[in-house]
Amino acid sequence: MTEMRDAGMTSKAWPFVEARSLLKRYEKSAPEKGYVLFETGYGPSGLPHIGTFGEVARTTMIRRAFEVISDIPTRLVCFSDDVDGMRKVPSNVPNPEGLEQYLQMPLTKVPDPFGEYESFGHHNNAMLRRFLDTFGFEYEFISASEFYGSGKFDDVLLRAVERYDDIMKVMLKSLREERRGSYSIFLPIHPETGRVLYVPMKNVDAAKGEITFDDEEGKEWTLPVTGGNVKLQWKPDFGARWAALDVDFEMYGKDHSTNTPIYDRICEILGGRKPEHFSYELFLDADGHKISKTSGNGVSIDQWLTYASSESLSYFMYLKPKTAKRMHFDVIPKAMDEYHQQLRAYAGQDAAARANNPVFHIHGADVPESKMVVPFSMLLNLASVANAEEKDQLWGFIQRYAPEATAETHGDLDQAAGFAVRYYNDFVKPQKVFRLASDLEREALLDLRGQLAAWDGGLDGDALQSVVFSCGRERFDPMRNWFKALYEVLLGASQGPRFGGFIALYGVDETIALIDDALAGKLVG
Repeated sequence: MTEMRDAGMTSKAWPFVEARSLLKRYEKSAPEKGYVLFETGYGPSGLPHIGTFGEVARTTMIRRAFEVISDIPTRLVCFSDDVDGMRKVPSNVPNPEGLEQYLQMPLTKVPDPFGEYESFGHHNNAMLRRFLDTFGFEYEFISASEFYGSGKFDDVLLRAVERYDDIMKVMLKSLREERRGSYSIFLPIHPETGRVLYVPMKNVDAAKGEITFDDEEGKEWTLPVTGGNVKLQWKPDFGARWAALDVDFEMYGKDHSTNTPIYDRICEILGGRKPEHFSYELFLDADGHKISKTSGNGVSIDQWLTYASSESLSYFMYLKPKTAKRMHFDVIPKAMDEYHQQLRAYAGQDAAARANNPVFHIHGADVPESKMVVPFSMLLNLASVANAEEKDQLWGFIQRYAPEATAETHGDLDQAAGFAVRYYNDFVKPQKVFRLASDLEREALLDLRGQLAAWDGGLDGDALQSVVFSCGRERFDPMRNWFKALYEVLLGASQGPRFGGFIALYGVDETIALIDDALAGKLVG
């Protein structure tokens, strides 16, 4: 572990870069609370999406890196702002029209449209925890409704009353002129309707810890800020939460980055020390739009896990967090294959290389061995030519190619075969379009067929690749046109695997038969 600690102190991997920055926070003395606190925030206005997972996954990666280079204990808190009023009804829930009457109610007071939990907020919190538990994250969950209602937030809320004018000065600078007259950092919970009110304050009494306001009907109310009677607007809530919990690190999307000075200053006004931050780029759907909880666009966590392993998703989250990522189904195969490439490389790496390997940041020191003797992209193409409906259809080919492999000894390969069949049937099969070969392509395919018919070199993918290459070398310039022809004529796709490896997996005789069918026009139509 000493070698890895030394490597972590110089590694350019972004989790170690952030961990070293956080360690400087306590270079003079350890934290009085006895640990370093990492936090992630979640607004449960809709079903948890993949970006929420990414935030916890990436925070965990930094936490893991910190634990390598420091002996200071750590905690990770996932905070859900479930007192937030429901501003609009999500479109991706059953009978959304039934929720219209609950607009502006705290999410923990809105009925669960799924009929499973005591409220919509409780439902979404449970979904978040289930998702996070699926990935084995170590975290503590805090509900804002319990945090406000139990009195744990009271000291900071009373401080916010005392320093109301100072906090308002920070906020008013950031608001448009038309909002300044009606803005307050406090949002009262109406004593009768239970709705979250966006109303100006008539009086803020620091001595009593009370606020006075008129509701939307013009009736005056005076409420204590303690005991769950109010919540803070979301920007002040950020800073107040940091102060209340003594948060050391939080990351968030770049849409929050312009507010960072506001969060920091409010935290300091309330007696806290601003945390270290990390701003990441946003996730985009297939059309380049930001992924949204309420619209449910992009790939969900459950959808990713239908077609690929959880580790491949963690790998995707590791890559270039400062770069916007398109989260669509076509990124899944590449993530699967690259993850296993990194697993295979890890076994032979020294500490410095391991500190830079994504799989260390996904698994920590307990990195598993990859048993993926067939790449996922190859399994997809095998599923395609075999028109596979079940993964067992792939295992006959796999075991001829790799006789030592079984579903029991190669669990990750068996799992991947199931993923490949599902992915093929849902995404590849509907898009398959075969075409006839041109005269030049037919000539090259006949050459390939003849060489395969005379082949006696076994299932050696590299040797077979040389055969494939030789058939196109004198005929195609550039050579990629030859491989593109193989994919389009034989596989019905515009791109595909390293073809020699595909022949080794699918079989020489089977490939000959495939060429015969293609040249006879049997694959078209």
